Amino acid sequence: MTFTVVARCPTTGQLGVAMATRAPAVGNRCPVVVPGYGAGSVQLISDPRLTQLCGRLIATGLAAPQVIEQLRANDPRSDRRQIGVVDAYGRAAAWSAPGSGGFSGHVLGQQFLAMGNAVVSAVVVDAMAEAMTAAADDTLSDRLLRAIEAGGAAGGQAEGQFSACILVFSHEPFAIVDLRVDFQSQPIAELRRIYDWFRPLIPYYQQRAYDPDVTREDRWREAALQATAG
Repeated sequence: MTFTVVARCPTTGQLGVAMATRAPAVGNRCPVVVPGYGAGSVQLISDPRLTQLCGRLIATGLAAPQVIEQLRANDPRSDRRQIGVVDAYGRAAAWSAPGSGGFSGHVLGQQFLAMGNAVVSAVVVDAMAEAMTAAADDTLSDRLLRAIEAGGAAGGQAEGQFSACILVFSHEPFAIVDLRVDFQSQPIAELRRIYDWFRPLIPYYQQRAYDPDVTREDRWREAALQATAG
């Protein structure tokens, strides 16, 4: 009951996942990113144990199709899962079980995949794939969020969405973007609002991790805006 984009940026090597769903707190169960190795999501009927296994398999350096194969081999109910993985070389692979209602399927693109289950039709997944392709020159986090917006605008789930998330890693062992809306009537719009506020602070929090003496975020933001205006 989820629509998702998983991707690698061919320019920066960043890896990320963005998704939205009818259920609450989707960011707690489905997405996984292993910096430098790959990203993925285990969904439809989510199982956090499989999400953890997905991360461990990605971290071994397996190619995306091999991760899918191993996950299905270790899951007696793979008929109730949808899985998508993009590895460190940008290879994308996915498995889409039929689901229990609505469309279930995926599109593999250039270093990304779009997938959805229990969505109104294939148009949702196609819209996300088109958004990813059209925004190929943008930052990975921008592309991911625009793709989820496109999926929602194309109809999303018939019952609506109540949670959404975006998770992006660069080369550091910590996320550069990790934002969630856990229960809200318009989670994609709320995720956009939070992201637009947070986006200028992405370099700040990368810097602060290595320089604890950097000024606090509101002063840093103000100085950055002044520098841009000047």
